[in-house]
Amino acid sequence: MKRIFILLAFLSIIQYKMNAQQQTPFNIPFLKADSSLYLSGTNLFTQEASYIGDFAGNLTGGKKTGTVYLGIANIKLSFDTKNIGLWEGGEFFVNGACTHGATPSEKLLGDFQVASNIEAGDHIFIQELWYKHSIDKTEITIGLQDINTQFVTSEFASSFINSSFGIPSLISDNVPVPIFPLTALGITGKVQLNESLSIQAALFDGMPENFENNQYNLDWNVNKNNGALIFTELQLTTNIGGISGTIKTGGYYHTRLDEVDKNTGSAETIFNENYGFYLITDQTLWKRNENCRIGLFAQFAVSPGGLNMHNHYLGGGIDYQGVFTQNGDDALGLAFANACFNCDEMKNETTIELFYKSTITEKFFIQPDIQYIINPAGAGDKLNNALAVFMRFGINF
Repeated sequence: MKRIFILLAFLSIIQYKMNAQQQTPFNIPFLKADSSLYLSGTNLFTQEASYIGDFAGNLTGGKKTGTVYLGIANIKLSFDTKNIGLWEGGEFFVNGACTHGATPSEKLLGDFQVASNIEAGDHIFIQELWYKHSIDKTEITIGLQDINTQFVTSEFASSFINSSFGIPSLISDNVPVPIFPLTALGITGKVQLNESLSIQAALFDGMPENFENNQYNLDWNVNKNNGALIFTELQLTTNIGGISGTIKTGGYYHTRLDEVDKNTGSAETIFNENYGFYLITDQTLWKRNENCRIGLFAQFAVSPGGLNMHNHYLGGGIDYQGVFTQNGDDALGLAFANACFNCDEMKNETTIELFYKSTITEKFFIQPDIQYIINPAGAGDKLNNALAVFMRFGINF
């Protein structure tokens, strides 16, 4: 596995050096001379390396006060089949990840919704590995996928740090979902019905393998005990007076989930069927230009209370891009996420998040972030309200 990351890093360095010398990317003699894999003036591979780090602290409440550090490094590599002399419309993609550091929600905050969306522990793994084929207005993707890159996404929520602004906690808690860090094998399809309307669906293995049994996320075990997870989503794009917006509505259905006892080999049924529905909206409220604008987002998710303790979720916020700059290189955001439970033992948890993000250079940003967590509900005990602070930074190589 380490060799894979070394190889990808090596390819990235080669690409960087050749671009710096203004040479044709991947101008490798044996490819240029005799192979159709070389296409003059064409990048055969597209690569990207990035690193995100969080200095995190809990100032009051929660499980305990203190400070920790966590981070994630990603190396992404993709290529179009047409560029290497094969068929048209195909794309291969691999995303390798290395997470490390502490787990602030587990150790300090005790919150249910997970305050940092890069919290994962110490792992080196393949996060995504898939092939996509596009024909006219249809896309089909098969392989190891993160469903939150295509489904249940919000443009104006994407800069917030709390995990619930990626995918609502109701979905990620009630059924095993292929999202960071544990993705799963699946097939997704999307059809663009017209300029403003599209529909997409997905079928996934019902239980991503945990890191204990699947250290690098390459040992996939698809069996009937895992069941299957199905997603469908309808996306509508609106434009009224030059002000754009999107509405996404969908649902998920998990067929069955069994848990096998390692000692006895017997299977215990966790649930026979589980399902829920969600609604995500993004709406531009005002814009100075294409880069500077104020946007509003809302998230809603619901599932049957008889099946799930966490039976509804509500979130929303506002994102202001280009606060002090004309090119949108900074952003200010304020949002809330409310996880609701239908049991007396757990109180509803609400997180209020405020951040300011500044792009210092083309490849480096910083993002101070504050989260006030009311009734942290992830530890199973009653905890005082917590005040979490983050200093996030990101580097693109």
